[in-house]
Amino acid sequence: MRRILLAEDEDAIRDFVVINLKRAGYDVVETPDGERALEAFERENGNFSVVLLDVMMPGIDGFEVCKRIREKNHRIGIIMLTAKSQEMDKVRGLMLGADDYITKPFSPSELTARIDALCRRLGVSDESAAEEDAVGDDCLVSGPFKLDYKSRMLYKNRTPIDLTQVEFQIMEYLMKNPNVALKRSDILKEVWGKDCTSDEKAVDVNVRRLRVKIEDDSSKPEYLATAWGYGYKWLPNPQK
Repeated sequence: MRRILLAEDEDAIRDFVVINLKRAGYDVVETPDGERALEAFERENGNFSVVLLDVMMPGIDGFEVCKRIREKNHRIGIIMLTAKSQEMDKVRGLMLGADDYITKPFSPSELTARIDALCRRLGVSDESAAEEDAVGDDCLVSGPFKLDYKSRMLYKNRTPIDLTQVEFQIMEYLMKNPNVALKRSDILKEVWGKDCTSDEKAVDVNVRRLRVKIEDDSSKPEYLATAWGYGYKWLPNPQK
């Protein structure tokens, strides 16, 4: 069964989320604050499919919980719960390693749809996809980079680079389409799904994080170039 770790300090929202996730077939471990969320994560050895984090919590807030969990686990799904007016909170959460965000207030159908979509991307509930990966090509090579499907790692000249699941999928899409300008909207649909309600800012933030990881100088990207007013372009062999 897919397991969710929930950290939400408002009792009414926490009860609402728990009831609807259990109805959808999820096993939920609920916590009222960041400190106890981290304790639960350690106690369960990180055995969760997705972590749901409210941004504003007393003590250790959702940002810090996201940061600490992502430092320990690059592959677990993380979704931030943010207020509609907290635009910068969305960006900050994504920069710290969150995979997605849900804006309050939200409906039960939106909540379960976003979690289901993330679980599909993570391969949590899709056995056929896992089997397909197992028998397919082991890696994707583009320029000095190798994307390893078995270890879910990126290598640059044999140096390993840890990626989140979203970053991995963005790199895969880019590397499969070298020297082609890709629209932000197309990257969003490819990685987050056709029915995704996130905006293109999620793409920009994850590209920014990828540049920090893969470029010699993230302020002057050579491999992951910007197609101004359009999107991004993967250049496996940039001109020096």
